[in-house]
Amino acid sequence: MDLQLAGKRAVVTGASRGIGLAVARALAAEGADVALASRGKEALDTAAAEIAAVDGGGRVLAVVTDTTDDESVRELVRRTADAFGGVDILVNAAATPASAGGAPPGLAGIEDDSLRQEVETKVLGYLRCARAAAPLMVAQGWGRIVNVSGLNARQAGNLVGSVRNVAVAAMTKNLADELGPHGVNVTVVHPGMTITESSPAKFAAMAAAAGVDEAEIVRRLESAVSIGRLVTAAEVADTVAFLASPLSVAINGDAIAVGGGARGAIHY
Repeated sequence: MDLQLAGKRAVVTGASRGIGLAVARALAAEGADVALASRGKEALDTAAAEIAAVDGGGRVLAVVTDTTDDESVRELVRRTADAFGGVDILVNAAATPASAGGAPPGLAGIEDDSLRQEVETKVLGYLRCARAAAPLMVAQGWGRIVNVSGLNARQAGNLVGSVRNVAVAAMTKNLADELGPHGVNVTVVHPGMTITESSPAKFAAMAAAAGVDEAEIVRRLESAVSIGRLVTAAEVADTVAFLASPLSVAINGDAIAVGGGARGAIHY
């Protein structure tokens, strides 16, 4: 299937690792021009060079960006528009990774600054990027914004994680209703535990905290997924690439779970 992404101009935040990097790869492979954004220059340059080396892809731009700073975000959008001639797609994936080991703190252990930082980075960071890019999309009458959230939005057990992810979903719906009439669709994806380059270290930390081996940790995680295994970052990116494409016009404001299927719960 041709996703009709050739020549589209995309910004991907959190693009030096994990799901963000996988999304940047997927969009570039479809022929889109991609601006990769993250805070760490070395990792960002490495990711950009890797993607640029793939034959048949679009143009690649690396922009060091701190999404907690509004001017840094606006500079990202300006540089992308200058380099590519505009912005068609924004994928927000810049966020603090979920904690690797041990149970999340309970009420008594949650510090105010922990939640403030999560909101500043993931919720306001996503909002800043949308606010900077959306006017360009509205002016041309077409655009896609995809927010990467997480399945903590649909389950208890991690108060800070649930609050930040629910807030992203709520923001998505509000932006979709406002921007949809202008040809700009806004969606949110909810990954679960996802296989990325950091997974081995994460599983090791979880195993140490639980006093079991890594194989047991993976078995427990997989037992909660209805397809029987953990989803990879590349598989999440496939869904994001579709949502970023013209073919996704029928989806706006909704949340798409990309965790392989959570057992038990019904969402409708």
